[in-house]
Amino acid sequence: MAAAFSTQELMIIASAREIQDGEVVFVGMRLPITAFGVARLTHAPNAVGLFECGILRNEPAKDMLYTMSDPPNQQDAAWCTGTAQVMGLLQGGQVDAGFIGGAEIDRFGNINTSYIGGHRQMKTKLPGSGGAADIAAMSKRLLAIMNHEPHRLVRRVGYVTSPGGLDGGTSRRKAGLAWGGTAAVITDRAILKPHGEEGELHLFSVHPGHTADEIKAHTGWELKDHPLLAPTPEPSALEMDALHAIDKDGFWRS
Repeated sequence: MAAAFSTQELMIIASAREIQDGEVVFVGMRLPITAFGVARLTHAPNAVGLFECGILRNEPAKDMLYTMSDPPNQQDAAWCTGTAQVMGLLQGGQVDAGFIGGAEIDRFGNINTSYIGGHRQMKTKLPGSGGAADIAAMSKRLLAIMNHEPHRLVRRVGYVTSPGGLDGGTSRRKAGLAWGGTAAVITDRAILKPHGEEGELHLFSVHPGHTADEIKAHTGWELKDHPLLAPTPEPSALEMDALHAIDKDGFWRS
């Protein structure tokens, strides 16, 4: 029997579960916006969303959002200010979780949204950082979401746009980043989380319809099992209802 949810729906809901109640979350573009709304309507009713364009929300927008600057995100916002003000909250250590996407991510959670092939031998120019570098550097922990393909999950990114664990171990702290790092990578196949002294990403959970062997075959490094490896729970009726309420037209979940 076919699943009652799509791969994209499961990925959004699995991402929403990583947001904890009461947290201040710096919400990136596209799928993170939807995941934040799902979290607010389910297990995290007291989560607060910060948006790079200068918006702070303590409830999801009532209408569909395609970008963070859409009018529904401004309407009934708790605070409409400027980028400098919300970035200041990051620098002050007041943001619990940053939530972004990316084109490439490596085994230490570094994210590339700038250049495929590096900036000297560039094959593809990507959109760049926006606020992602700041979010990754200064959030108390980083959540990342992307499709699970070998050319996206690579042993080492061609360019570090947004720092995760840098070279692993204590290298992030030695670089002057006093807190944070990539805490979870949610893909369309699995969830990866850091483990061990080096903080390398390990396979933490396997989505329904996939296997650990298949996931490892689609990862660009030798992916190891996390000690807490388990199946990803299927979406509940409450979570599906919340997702459909946030994305009424199925734009992000199809």
